[in-house]
Amino acid sequence: MSDSSPDRPAAPVLDIWCELQCPDCRGALDDLRALRARYGDRLELRLRHFPLEKHKHAFAAAQAAEEAAEQGRGWPYVEAVLGRVEELDRAGEPFLVDVARELGLDAEEFDTALIDGRHILIVDADQAEGKAIGVTGTPTYVIGGERLDGGKSQEGLRERIEEIADRLLAEQGA
Repeated sequence: MSDSSPDRPAAPVLDIWCELQCPDCRGALDDLRALRARYGDRLELRLRHFPLEKHKHAFAAAQAAEEAAEQGRGWPYVEAVLGRVEELDRAGEPFLVDVARELGLDAEEFDTALIDGRHILIVDADQAEGKAIGVTGTPTYVIGGERLDGGKSQEGLRERIEEIADRLLAEQGA
């Protein structure tokens, strides 16, 4: 899932390997909001799915996030689900459809997408790429070729991401 639009020049990319049932990813929301506020469209935030086996609803949540992106509300959906990780733990897939409904998305289409698996290939591809580059937990950030592990601690990560983003933007003359 990406914030990019085809009209704008290439911006540095921050890949966020995330899992929507992960409490550590919920903890990263404030940093992601701050980065989006600071850089706007000068930094592309790209959600990459890395559902962990220990969370039984994470794979469905990743598919649901892709459906939300397809319906034009990817980030609001991700933030809504991450903000209520405990409800996802308890309620599972019906919760994912409820969040879609709350955000004014087509809940029936969400339900159908979870049943027909139309977004499975995207989730599988993200997970495979994550494993290939050494992602082992979430959140993990990749920017400017550097991998930063947020699963151990978020401490200082936003500052490090900002340093790298500022350097990349300076190199672009942006």
